[in-house]
Formats: sequence, C-alpha cells, structure tokens
Amino acid sequence: MTKFLHTMIRVTDPDATIAFFELIGLKETRRFSSEQGRFTLIFLSAPGQEGVAEVELTYNWPPEDGSPAEQYAGGRNFGHLAYRVDNIYDTCRRILDAGHIVHRPPRDGHMAFVKTPDGISIELLQEGHLPPQEPWASMPNTGSW
Repeated sequence: MTKFLHTMIRVTDPDATIAFFELIGLKETRRFSSEQGRFTLIFLSAPGQEGVAEVELTYNWPPEDGSPAEQYAGGRNFGHLAYRVDNIYDTCRRILDAGHIVHRPPRDGHMAFVKTPDGISIELLQEGHLPPQEPWASMPNTGSW
C-alpha cells in the first residue's frame, strides 16, 4: 500500500509562510532543527490531517560566513512529494525496470528519491525498516534529487 505523506517547499521566511498557511486553516504540528545541517523543518496540516497529509516547510539557514542566503527561482522552492511504501526495494526495482532512474538509492533500507518524467522529485520512505541489501547498499547517487 502507498500512503501520501507530505509536500515539501523551501522558504526564505518561515514566520511569514506559517502565517500565510494559517490563513487557510493549517497549523504547525511539529518542528525539527539541525545545527549541523543548518536547516529547520516545519510541518503544517489541516485539523485532523496531522501525519496524514502535511506541508513540510524547509528553511535553509543563511551561511555561517555571512554570504547571502539561498534564493529560489524557477521552481527551486518546491522540493518533493513524499510517499510511504510497503517495500522500498520492490518499488525501486519496478521504477528501474520501467526505464526510470533511482537518483538516491535506498542504501539504508529507508529512503530513496526518484523523479517523474517531468523532473518532479519524489521521496519514497519505507514503512518500518528493512536491512540494507545489494545492489542498493553500494549504488551511488545519480544526478540531483
């Protein structure tokens, strides 16, 4: 079974974006920040949709060296769609067998990225966890995701 999880967009002003989504009834459900990765993830959902269908706001912090923060143009602010799958290895195999690329293989048995024919990034997340297995465990990333 496949289950829709979230859509990710990159934002330059998290507070302004949260305020916008609150205007249409979404509320912040959880937040995660990474000092090492220099980013904050903020999840929003409509009432009753927590963990079911969410918007993930990704705020990439400005560089420590004082250089300008990222600006997003040409759709770069839209990140990906995310789906939970029953078996990430079987799903990725079907995608490869159909002639598509697995851009970020599921080396860890948990996460992979693929793209639609139009270049929209799709994150696949394993329901539960599978142990790493070949050929996935040693497969390199291909292109961007």
